Amino acid sequence: MVERDFFVDGFTDAELRALLGDLPPDDVFSWRSPSARALRRDRDAVSADELIRLMVAQPRLIRRPLIRAGGRLFVGTDKAAMAEAFPGLA
Repeated sequence: MVERDFFVDGFTDAELRALLGDLPPDDVFSWRSPSARALRRDRDAVSADELIRLMVAQPRLIRRPLIRAGGRLFVGTDKAAMAEAFPGLA
């Protein structure tokens, strides 16, 4: 297992895009965070490229934790998805 504190060692645009793969940036953007609310962006009007740019510039806009396991990216604490992917870990 490899851990990365992306507050200390931030993602580049290319790294974040590679990590997300086919997952839309909107799925990992922390819309409920105070930092996101302070931006006053209309969720429906923000492009995927702008979301990536914002998350690279301000890592606190990324939902946490991000866990890459079994070829899949788990976002946040989705215990049900983790239990489904790894039934023996429960």
